[in-house]
Amino acid sequence: MAVSSSSDVLVLALGVILAAVYLFKDQIFAASKPKAVPATASKASNGSGNPRDFVAKMKESKKRIVIFYGSQTGTAEEYAIRLAKEAKSKFGLASLVCDPEEYDFENLDEIPEDCCVFFVMATYGEGEPTDNAVTLCQNLSDDSFVFTNGEHKLPGLKYVVFGLGNKTYEHYNLISKNVDRDLQKMGAIRIGERGEGDDDKSMEEDYLEWKDGMWEAFAKIMNVEEGQGGDSPDFAVTEVADHPPEKVYLGELSARALTKSKGIHDAKNPYPAPITVARELFSPNSDRNCIHVELNIEGSGITYQHGDHVGVWPSNPEVEVDRLLCVLGLYSKKDTVINIDSLDPALAKVPFPVPTTYITVLRNYIDISAVAGRQILGVLSKFAPNPEAETFLKNLNSNKDEYGRIVANGCLKLGEILQLAAGNDLSAVPTPENTTAWSIPFDIIVSSIPRLQPRYYSISSSPKLYPNSIHITVVVLTYESSPSERVKSHWVYGVGSNFLLNLKFAANGENVALLNDPQSSRPALVTMPSYAIEGPRGLYKQETIYKAPIHVRRSTFRLPTNPKSPVIMIGPGTGVAPFRGFVQERVAMARRTIEKNGPEGLADWGNIRLYFGCRRSDTDFLYNDEWPEYSKELHGKFTMRSAFSRENFKPDGSKIYVQDLLWEDHELVADAILNGKGYIYICGDAKSMSKAVEETLCKILGEAKGGSAEVEGAAEVKLLKERSRMLSDVWS
Repeated sequence: MAVSSSSDVLVLALGVILAAVYLFKDQIFAASKPKAVPATASKASNGSGNPRDFVAKMKESKKRIVIFYGSQTGTAEEYAIRLAKEAKSKFGLASLVCDPEEYDFENLDEIPEDCCVFFVMATYGEGEPTDNAVTLCQNLSDDSFVFTNGEHKLPGLKYVVFGLGNKTYEHYNLISKNVDRDLQKMGAIRIGERGEGDDDKSMEEDYLEWKDGMWEAFAKIMNVEEGQGGDSPDFAVTEVADHPPEKVYLGELSARALTKSKGIHDAKNPYPAPITVARELFSPNSDRNCIHVELNIEGSGITYQHGDHVGVWPSNPEVEVDRLLCVLGLYSKKDTVINIDSLDPALAKVPFPVPTTYITVLRNYIDISAVAGRQILGVLSKFAPNPEAETFLKNLNSNKDEYGRIVANGCLKLGEILQLAAGNDLSAVPTPENTTAWSIPFDIIVSSIPRLQPRYYSISSSPKLYPNSIHITVVVLTYESSPSERVKSHWVYGVGSNFLLNLKFAANGENVALLNDPQSSRPALVTMPSYAIEGPRGLYKQETIYKAPIHVRRSTFRLPTNPKSPVIMIGPGTGVAPFRGFVQERVAMARRTIEKNGPEGLADWGNIRLYFGCRRSDTDFLYNDEWPEYSKELHGKFTMRSAFSRENFKPDGSKIYVQDLLWEDHELVADAILNGKGYIYICGDAKSMSKAVEETLCKILGEAKGGSAEVEGAAEVKLLKERSRMLSDVWS
């Protein structure tokens, strides 16, 4: 017993000694160890411990340029990265590319004198900043916002501005103009002209025309010389052997999607929504398609409101995927697993999850279906398979007119241009045998082609009637390109709408239709493009049910909460989509009111007027069987006016459009707006329809106010917008 006790004491004592040695090992062995880096050094590497301090990050990483981007869809971010790459290749200057939402701006006045700030700002909606740039814009415009100098001033701050907008919208590039105005007001110095990109025409061409003059001014003011940089790759692409197949991304957008982890469904983790209904809305004798799709969201956790948008994530058509695989000489190794590493993570982040495969990158992650930009053609010319192909690409890169005639008007994708340059037959189904291979490094493809983005559609249902289903109304984009001396006219297909059309055919077990036109002057008979609609690992197909990957984007396009307010909705074509949801919202409210108070409960409700337009009443009158039913349920509180532009005409033979019906009802419209404090909603084409409607409203209101459209009418329309009583959801 005593022996046992002694042993216990020894074991216990040994344990205490070992524990003490472990606890005080740093002090005991300090003399034999190299000195540790002070804690302050590690903080400095992360901006003095404050991850929101961009000035400290610039100083620590010795970067003379910081680029902030205001981006809603990713385009402004792409241009910000392009500017950073050009600064590096031209002058050898490193840049910090920043999402303004992640930083504070109190120390913007502490930017060193030899540094410069770039602002790449998109204008969103009705002249609003993008979501990630709201705080930045507020800080710049608010006179009460104080920098570390104790004032709302930025004397001597050097800056560059490039704006992204669309001239079909009223507030074209307003945010970049405001940023420029606010900075100049605070004493900052702009380098070069303010750039303005117009997405309605060619953002790319506007950027190319602006940047050369800007860089020239930049070099002079920043005291740098061109030629100090060099061409260096952004990414390193390596082929990976024996990687676990279940850990390879085959189209999934995030780790959550790959592992099927539970969580919210958003832009990084879209929900595969089962298609419960997919039907054609146009009549059989129409030469166009418009489809109604119902997406089941039951159990997904997704919610929506009337007026919201749904983002659909398409893949690229298989023919374009195969074409580029053949052009790059990768067809035989398309399923090879690859990893991609950024060689400068601060400048170029890997734009999609890895490891993945060559075919997945081209099918799911980058936008190979877009018209190829002029700048990339110059980059790729050095990899041409022969001198003639090199000369052809260089000419397209340097000759704006020829690029416009052959590429832009011909709607040529990158794979098609490379085939054309090499003398391949564009009309043939691409194979390795009929396609010349180019020795283009895959990292250049990754860094040069933008990310494939979701396509957004106005939701055409109300959650009050369809809580577990999202409806969309999609006109299928198919048109002919303009011919040139190098390329014949051919069919061009919108990626998102034709992806959904493929799903509609598959969901209903239908055969894909031929584009049938006997006229020899038009493109030859071709089938609609096919897509990998079953998704990664068959995720988008379950037995006979097909699914579409979606997420919901919130909108401010909403009905007034008070049903007593009159509502005027103008939505020709698929612009009627959100208004179907609006009317359903009112129908649901009316049902509850009538159940409680009888039809008399609707007596003081404001009237809802819908102005719809299409070509003919017998071909493309969307939801024509539904509107009379809604009218019955709303007991006379819903009125619909329809303009059939190819069926009914004015006395002089000209077409009748929605704005003409508005003018016919000008007294009712003016009364609803001025006396009834009504709301106006416009949805559809921004290029011509929305402008014509707004001009008509100015005329109506100007006359009602006893003045002119240009003065009193315009002032009233401006007031309606400021008070959010006139809202638009338009596109070009």
